[in-house]
Amino acid sequence: MANIPLKRGMLIRHQNHVYEVSDFQEHHAGKQRPTVHVALRDIRDGRPVDRSLDDLLPVAEVDRAWRTMQYLYPKGDLRVFMDSETFEEYELSGPPLGGHEPFLVEGQEYRVMFVDDAPTSLEMPDIIPLKVTLTAAPEHSVGTAANITKEASLENGLTVRVPLFIKTGDLIRVDTRTKAYAGKEH
Repeated sequence: MANIPLKRGMLIRHQNHVYEVSDFQEHHAGKQRPTVHVALRDIRDGRPVDRSLDDLLPVAEVDRAWRTMQYLYPKGDLRVFMDSETFEEYELSGPPLGGHEPFLVEGQEYRVMFVDDAPTSLEMPDIIPLKVTLTAAPEHSVGTAANITKEASLENGLTVRVPLFIKTGDLIRVDTRTKAYAGKEH
């Protein structure tokens, strides 16, 4: 590609919105000059947007900052966080939380991305340990002989399917992207 100033994951400003570059591809149509199609994601609401590079020019990268924030408590649909350095409180809701509300643990620290001095997204580890508070009896298990699972309720209120050997009080690993069992914590 001919000197394109784009990188996947970079943030750019376009029409007073900040977008993350998800992907871009160069398309050739006969003897016309190639066009570059850019897939973007609005960082405020997660909405996908497609543009050509010509529509975006000039491209200006937007700075981002990561801050360590402590999760304090839920407040209705909002989640209250405190900056670990300035002790300033921020309320996050919706897309910046990325659907990770069930995995937030009061008192735990998380990294939060800030753009233009506003929190825009919460970084959550892919795998987190959670304690099993209740498991179903083996009679309530389902699956084939090689892959029998049962329901387990976790300390955060989430219900996941786990292997039969998991019991109440065990610490298991849960994938925060799929909300599925990912192994037993040792």
